[in-house]
Amino acid sequence: MGLDDFKDIVGTCAAVSTIGQMLTGILICNDIQKKGTSEDVDPMPFLGGIGMCILMLRYAWILGDPAMINVNVFGLLANTLYMAVYYYYSPRTKDTLALISKAVAFVAVFLAYAEMEHPEKVEFRFGIIITVLLLLLVASPLAHLKKIIETKDTTILPFPLIFMGTIVTFQWLLYGLIINNMFVIFQNAVAFGLSIAQLSLFIIYPSKSTKTAVPSQEKKKN
Repeated sequence: MGLDDFKDIVGTCAAVSTIGQMLTGILICNDIQKKGTSEDVDPMPFLGGIGMCILMLRYAWILGDPAMINVNVFGLLANTLYMAVYYYYSPRTKDTLALISKAVAFVAVFLAYAEMEHPEKVEFRFGIIITVLLLLLVASPLAHLKKIIETKDTTILPFPLIFMGTIVTFQWLLYGLIINNMFVIFQNAVAFGLSIAQLSLFIIYPSKSTKTAVPSQEKKKN
């Protein structure tokens, strides 16, 4: 019995875990709703999620992979909803709209490229593009590394997304090994490493929000 015999099982588990990761955005949106503003929340996980789901959906269509297609359709819908919540609570809607416009134009360029590229070359070349963009999105929380080190606080990082991302990338890495797709393997091997690096920041610099929550509750009781 080889790895190929577990393709459907691993693919299904990876798809379910990915959907679970996408649903963690609900926790972030809940925090936004409680605070009444999205000012201190990074929109890139949502906006980048929309863009990547669209591009990954196109790549999955090229591969003819049902598991990847279903997951990215769900992800597109979920991240669109999260971004709508972010926009609703944004104190600077014009800036948010400008950011969305740039993202739409960015994605449109690559979709146009996929349509114009030679059918025999599009899988490989579009796969390279998807790999680079995916790794940039996974690594995007590290853009706050300097601030995290200075403040010794990881509150700005989306822990639920990073934690679930670690599990998801490991499962898709295994799936990539089974289907022997170099892009899926490379994407998720590097993404898994980046996720582990980000998780380590929560151990080195615990979030201060949990530390300040107790005193604030005590004040309310007094």
